[in-house]
Amino acid sequence: MPTSTASQQLFMYSTVVSDVGTVRSNNQDSAFAGEHLIAICDGMGGHAGGDTASTIAIRSLAHIEQDNVDGDVQVVSHMMATSVMAAHDAIVGKAKRERRLAGMGTTVTSVALVAGCWVLAHIGDSRAYLLHDGRLIRMTSDHSYVQHLIDTGRISEAEARNHPQRNVVMRVLGDFDIDSRPDIAIRKAHPGDRWLLCSDGLCGVLEDSTLEEVLSTCADQEECAQRLVSMALRAGSTDNVTAVIADATLALDADAFDLPHQTPLVGGAASASLETIADIVNEPVASAPPLREGKQSPAARAAALRSGKDPNEEPKQPEQRVAQPSSVREDNGDRVNTDTGEIPIVQKRNGRISADPNDPEVAKAIRNEHIEERKTKRSRKFRNRIITILIIILVLLGVAGVGVGTYRWSQTKYYIGDNNGKVAIFQGVPTSIFGAKLSHAVTDTNMKTSDLPPSWREQLDQGISFDTYGEAKSHTRLIKKQLNDAKRKQEAKQQEKAAAEQKAKDEAAKKAADQAAQTNKSGGDKS
Repeated sequence: MPTSTASQQLFMYSTVVSDVGTVRSNNQDSAFAGEHLIAICDGMGGHAGGDTASTIAIRSLAHIEQDNVDGDVQVVSHMMATSVMAAHDAIVGKAKRERRLAGMGTTVTSVALVAGCWVLAHIGDSRAYLLHDGRLIRMTSDHSYVQHLIDTGRISEAEARNHPQRNVVMRVLGDFDIDSRPDIAIRKAHPGDRWLLCSDGLCGVLEDSTLEEVLSTCADQEECAQRLVSMALRAGSTDNVTAVIADATLALDADAFDLPHQTPLVGGAASASLETIADIVNEPVASAPPLREGKQSPAARAAALRSGKDPNEEPKQPEQRVAQPSSVREDNGDRVNTDTGEIPIVQKRNGRISADPNDPEVAKAIRNEHIEERKTKRSRKFRNRIITILIIILVLLGVAGVGVGTYRWSQTKYYIGDNNGKVAIFQGVPTSIFGAKLSHAVTDTNMKTSDLPPSWREQLDQGISFDTYGEAKSHTRLIKKQLNDAKRKQEAKQQEKAAAEQKAKDEAAKKAADQAAQTNKSGGDKS
């Protein structure tokens, strides 16, 4: 009697191929392919930021590989949403602590197989496709500007491929003020279901009909992933290209000894820290197989020529490696490395290691980290405030010192100027600083400035400066002497003028008298 499908248990086999592509200098995609979880994360935000953001997201999700084996569908769906948002918080926190990572972010598209159901979590513009009964179904909607234009009927799917803003993502995890909650979907799993998770470096250049044909005709998982990545590169993709393939398979006897099993694979940027992910899933993990061929496209040759490389030379691919969890590394004498970057790892009392944000102990560790961060932030703010106050005090002391020094120097100088209409000697300099005069009158003279020539008055208005009081005193005496000489000359001129006027009067009187006498004489002769 045949066994019913309801009593049969579904298992998942998966693989991943991720390549840096022909243009980019580094791979910012990260991917995970396990027995219970598959995920693709496409990082963004510069050379270092995209790597970091996508790696953090994979680390935050990886615990689901072991935590959902006996799980409930609703519990796992909540777990996936929580893990995605925990990755968001971790990315934001790291970007704030390391300003060089400001603006980094990542997409997340992940699928978990639990209790005969697929649980899908998605945010961003990476995609998930499901091949079911020979028909390809696109299971995600891009959180992008062009998808919004398509949904509102402003452009077509064909126009979207060449739209100038096709890379603008409206929802993503990262250092942005946008909604970080993922879309969650649950679907009944069936034997023969095949998933494709891919970054936009693949789906952005290959038509859905091409994806359907390759997924339908290429039975071998790795060969299928290799072919899709190669086709995307030959089609001219200028981005990192990643493909995750997963198949649902049926185990007729769930109690059999040789149940389907595979080592989880990690691809892209996250593969640089395999030990960390091995600790999270508490089992060995391996790096994804490298791309075997497919870079000899016109775009690849042009990129090689631009960088000064031989376009016919095949790039050297890194070898696959396997990382053991910390318990095995300790037994082998290897260095323990449990740094997840942002998601804390907790070793539980039973010896098991967990990085699940839903785990109470991990959640407590996260809260403790947040408390420490707040303490550090408050301490840093207090320290910065004290430093600012000290700087202000030092600046004020410096200004005061400059002021005192300037005043003391000014008091070694003297100048002659106008003091209420009189010529006076001042100690200091004829100026002010911060509204305070740097001089005061020390000696007044009896000379009125109004008695001085205009040119002298102009010099007194500006101040005639001297290095010593004696020089200033000597100059006042010189001014007084010249003023007296000028007065004497003026008086002499006035006296000469008066004498001339008197002489003229006398001569006029004499002339008048002579004329009168002449007149009288003439009158006497007539008589």
